[in-house]
Amino acid sequence: MYKSRLINLFFLVVFVILTSCTQTIVVNVPLYEYPPDWKDSTVRARTISEYSSYLKGKKIFLDPGHGGEDRKNKSRSGKIVEADVNLRVALSLKKYLEQAGAVVFITREEDKTVPLGRRSELANESGAEIFLSIHHNAPGKAEDDYSDYTSVYYHANEQDYDYEPCNHDIARYIERDLSYVMHNPGGLGSFDGTYSDYNIYPGEGFSVLRRSNIPAVLVECAFHTSRFEEFRLNDDQFNRIQAWGIFRGLAKYLRADKPEIILISDSLKLSGRALNFAFLLKDTSGIDSKSIGVYFNKTSQPAGYNGRNNLVSVRIDSVSAGSYPLKITAANKNGVYSLPFHKRITLTDSLGVTLSD
Repeated sequence: MYKSRLINLFFLVVFVILTSCTQTIVVNVPLYEYPPDWKDSTVRARTISEYSSYLKGKKIFLDPGHGGEDRKNKSRSGKIVEADVNLRVALSLKKYLEQAGAVVFITREEDKTVPLGRRSELANESGAEIFLSIHHNAPGKAEDDYSDYTSVYYHANEQDYDYEPCNHDIARYIERDLSYVMHNPGGLGSFDGTYSDYNIYPGEGFSVLRRSNIPAVLVECAFHTSRFEEFRLNDDQFNRIQAWGIFRGLAKYLRADKPEIILISDSLKLSGRALNFAFLLKDTSGIDSKSIGVYFNKTSQPAGYNGRNNLVSVRIDSVSAGSYPLKITAANKNGVYSLPFHKRITLTDSLGVTLSD
């Protein structure tokens, strides 16, 4: 009797195992999570309030990509239209920024045509301090509905004169928080999810970044062509979470210490055909001396750095009369660079020196 029961139990276990192997098991897994500082409205409001000390009064320009006559970017099924998703994310981001006290400009608040060249012009004319272009990506091959990652683009390569290190910093901060709230990777083409726009258009880059006169990045939140993203990108709540990631990243960038460059105008002197000047670097974190870059007439110049007083001295030999651009860059010991510093130095035959923006 006992042996019979054991045999019956054995066959029952085998039957259950075999039966479970032939059945489809449905597991209810959410397509996205609520960020801890977003899901509760009270906590969200407190987070916005905490960031307001860094965003209040800041002028931010938002550019939801495409729209109007430009609505061709769609998923294979046609359910996802990039222009619409860009706009929803940008409008949510605008709301968060304004709640934190920022002044926000935007190229469009509805589905309308904004010419590509006009977008950066509007940003330059607005007096904004930072330009963010909001997009959703697509792969090079039309049949690819697998690729999906978050990326943020900055203009030019590090060795190019047009490269502004602060743009790369903004890209890193936004990429980190956007990737985190979306649970998306940064792609295989970059270790941190940030990319030069020369990767897409070698030597030229994106129009909106190339023509912008202020710090600027282009955000590719995800791939609108992805089979997975089709379930998420038309969800208003998920769009608000995307905007939250961008908001947090930008706020954290503005919170970070950055070196301040102070050109000592009295130090600008001509001695024979040599131009001499000095500038002060201010930062509570300390200056990374190897990061200091001085470019006169778009050519790198040697600079002497005094770590005791953070004073940098520059001597440029064999100068002649004319008007020349001056660019200075520097990072602190946390690896965060100064905001763009550009001046114009005009030299005359009478050994006169003038400085202008």
